[in-house]
Amino acid sequence: MKPKVLITAPCYEDRCVEGLKILEAYGCELIINRRGRPLTFEEQKEIVGDIDAVIAGSDLWDAQIFPYAKKLKVISRFGVGIDTLNLDDIRKFGIRANYSPGINSNAVSEQAIGLLLSLLRNIPSLDRSTKQGGWVRYVTHEIKGQTVGLVGFGAVARSVAEKLIPFGAKLLAYDLMPNTSEAERLGVTLCPLDEVIKSSDILSIHVPCTPETRGMFNRDLFARMNDGVYIVNTARGPIVKESDMYDALVSGKVAGYGTDVFETEPVDLNNPLFTLDQYICTPHTAAETYENYREMGIHTAESIVTMLKGETPKNVLV
Repeated sequence: MKPKVLITAPCYEDRCVEGLKILEAYGCELIINRRGRPLTFEEQKEIVGDIDAVIAGSDLWDAQIFPYAKKLKVISRFGVGIDTLNLDDIRKFGIRANYSPGINSNAVSEQAIGLLLSLLRNIPSLDRSTKQGGWVRYVTHEIKGQTVGLVGFGAVARSVAEKLIPFGAKLLAYDLMPNTSEAERLGVTLCPLDEVIKSSDILSIHVPCTPETRGMFNRDLFARMNDGVYIVNTARGPIVKESDMYDALVSGKVAGYGTDVFETEPVDLNNPLFTLDQYICTPHTAAETYENYREMGIHTAESIVTMLKGETPKNVLV
């Protein structure tokens, strides 16, 4: 019988053609999420009964859904975040899983740089004002000579550092498991978290969302930062406590916050942050490039085939 592969990552069919070809060549029957969003539990429950494998988007995979997916053998996460995969539950149900670290690092790091430049040069507000007939101009900051602190020093943070070198920024980084050889290669100074927080003019967030990092950027941490610091977040929304960020922006403690991620997604339009010009946001779109979709599609498809053969894929989690 053909192995049945559920693809919940949105737009896979349109943007991951090479990945589809790999799965089809192996003889897989494909069940594709065409809703353009993560599946709800009820939607998952209806279709997982006879699937053998999943290319998972941002839907939750844990002990609640696994009893309905009795044939499920393997999961390949389409992305680097694994907060939607309960690894203990996956292990308990005898399922194999891997993920896709590093593949989206260039795309996400480009978005981080874009948000940073937009904050420093007030690009969104200048665009709006000019289109409305205004001629409002600001004196702004350059990146050159600024101290940029990378909170987390994984693949995306290292890609950000690489892109900032030509700008002439001084680079600091904090990580629980620092890559000293990469820091040396990139001219990044590794420091304790408190030193990075206190010394930086600009902070870029790159830690995973874990119980330890949830709400990490809160009023206590903001109080230890330089006045007028700029913050960029392309990691996960819950790492920043948005109510505290609002207060920090209103007070001027934080001069600007640019983010691709939110505490609650999709967003609540009543979020008071939306009333502030010094707040810039994009809808969790940092990894949305054709190049990233192509590479991620190939990686996840190859991973599914490898695991269905009983072999060990790259970037194995369980």
